[in-house]
Amino acid sequence: MPYPEGHKLRVRQHILTSAAKAFRTHGVQNISLPYIMKGAGLTHGGFYAHFENKDQLVIEACQFAISDTIEMLQRVADTHQDAEQTQLEAVIDFYLSPLHRDQTETGCILPAVSGEISQLSGTIRQAYTRELQRLIAFITNLAEIDPSAGYALVSSMVGTIALARAVSDPKLSDDLLLAGKVQAKRMIESALHSN
Repeated sequence: MPYPEGHKLRVRQHILTSAAKAFRTHGVQNISLPYIMKGAGLTHGGFYAHFENKDQLVIEACQFAISDTIEMLQRVADTHQDAEQTQLEAVIDFYLSPLHRDQTETGCILPAVSGEISQLSGTIRQAYTRELQRLIAFITNLAEIDPSAGYALVSSMVGTIALARAVSDPKLSDDLLLAGKVQAKRMIESALHSN
């Protein structure tokens, strides 16, 4: 009996979701294909019916995860109601929050994989570069700032989350998030005043 229409696409989506969750939580190099397939509720043998190799999966999982992050940040911006705060300030507050720090499996993938990307294949690095540029473009457009200010802001935000997740001291982690928010908002003020 043949599978219902759309079955292969749904299975592929389950694999991408599992991979994005695993890479966001544990990075790329420490995760095996059997682990990803098990997370998707599938056996390892079925992987190659959907992807050529792990590199292709990493590339598509990064695209999937950044799309997810941009959609999440857009929802934060869209639901922003406070007249005292810009949409970008609301995005900064969310991105540099304890909630985002602690929910690694659904958070931004960039802080989780940035440290290891330079050790991976050129095609993965190119895909990572494109996805980083997409996030920078989203932030730059939302803030209506020049691209170099967007580079600095995203670098600061991603670095802050990476450090806040890495340290073992909860107070230091919270202090890093708070300092990151303050500095990110100062960057925006400075960028807007220089335009």
